[in-house]
Amino acid sequence: MANLKLFTMPKWGIEMSEGTIAEWMVAENAPFEKGAVLALIETDKISNEVEAEAPGRFVRIMAEAGGTYAVGALLAVLSDGGDASAAEIDAIIGTFKQADTSFSDKEDAPAPAPMAAVASPPPPAQVAIPDGTLISPVARDRAMAAGVDVATLQGSGRGGRITAQDIDQAARPASAAVLAGQFPLTPESGAFASPMAKRLSVIHNVALSGIEGSGPRGRIRKADVLARVVPPAPEPAPAPVTAPPPPSAAAAPASVVIPGGGVTVKPMSSMRRTIARRLTESKSTIPHFYVRRRVRADRLLALRAAVQGQKPSVNDYLIKACALALMEVPQVNIQVHGNDIHEYDNADIAVAVATEKGLVTPIVTGADHRSVSDISTVMAGLAQRAKSGKLKPEEFSGGSFSLSNLGGFGVEQFDAIINPPQGAILAVGTARPEPIDDDGAFRIVPVFHLSLSCDHRAIDGADGGRFMAALANLIEHPELL
Repeated sequence: MANLKLFTMPKWGIEMSEGTIAEWMVAENAPFEKGAVLALIETDKISNEVEAEAPGRFVRIMAEAGGTYAVGALLAVLSDGGDASAAEIDAIIGTFKQADTSFSDKEDAPAPAPMAAVASPPPPAQVAIPDGTLISPVARDRAMAAGVDVATLQGSGRGGRITAQDIDQAARPASAAVLAGQFPLTPESGAFASPMAKRLSVIHNVALSGIEGSGPRGRIRKADVLARVVPPAPEPAPAPVTAPPPPSAAAAPASVVIPGGGVTVKPMSSMRRTIARRLTESKSTIPHFYVRRRVRADRLLALRAAVQGQKPSVNDYLIKACALALMEVPQVNIQVHGNDIHEYDNADIAVAVATEKGLVTPIVTGADHRSVSDISTVMAGLAQRAKSGKLKPEEFSGGSFSLSNLGGFGVEQFDAIINPPQGAILAVGTARPEPIDDDGAFRIVPVFHLSLSCDHRAIDGADGGRFMAALANLIEHPELL
């Protein structure tokens, strides 16, 4: 007998509430070894690989690639490699109860309204299931309870076995679709299709009833619907194309090209949606103010050029400079949580790293205690894991200050948005030659344009000014680093 385990949506970090199955890397019933990558799961911050803890195989995969599921949701059933009957799989699925991962405050929750008395529904008609019917025990019980005649069903299980899902589909009452708005909000009732397939069927007026699904257990997928879409004939002067409504949170579909419009509609990934939500919240709820300063960079660049062997990047020196400046002005080394200000003893610098899926901010912890060479080594590893989606939760959660450097793209100056709950972020542009006053003499040297964004709820202008003065002194006298 196989040893079966439930495979659920993992929780990476206290803020994670859901994840998206970016891709299943192992097919159903395909054996895998310990350490094999089972799935790519995209959270609101990173895309991470789930590795096998032991050899085995998936005996049933319920979650669809591209779907978004809550933390703790049942995704698949794992076996240690042995064979398992459909009844055994249905039985362990029947024991699953998803934990409540919501963050609602019970004290603030309204009391439930009293339920009105309703008439009890009539009991289902009794049906007889002949002996020898190929049906799972769970499906048999559900068929008896719902009054489903199994003689009319074609099982979707192995060898035509009738499963609990077949009974649920047969017992679902038929109802007419309710259409509203320019695009109907409800597709064909009872269709066994993915959320994206249902939405596309409504947008393109494709009947799901005539489509044979190519997904698991005959589920209709996005590709099945798109294959039935007939592009409209081109018109001499097409009217402006309105993009279809955004996909639901339960799916993360691929790009859709609108015929004749020259527009590709690309839904946001869960990471991009979270970036949009967090930065919109930051800009609209945090009173930003900005402190800007020019700082000569010639001495720091000369110090770096004199390093033998592997040279730290300019950003590595800036991380160290920010860390030491935070130690001098601890009022900026903070997080803001409601009406509380958390001051930190160590400088944990979150550094913005651009990836294909969006901005990630891995954290160099204790940067004030590290050498520039050590920071360079740590940052190289963090950046590599960030771009490959392999950061651990503790490597991108928290941080007491952020650094965003766009100098490598030739950007001269910009203002950054604070990454809550941190209280400040430094934006750094490229070092460009500019005239400066050097003890009464005019010289042309490379100059950084720095911009510090501060949360005025917790940081005053004087604090921001003192931090920039300390930072400028460290950059202009890099031997202090």
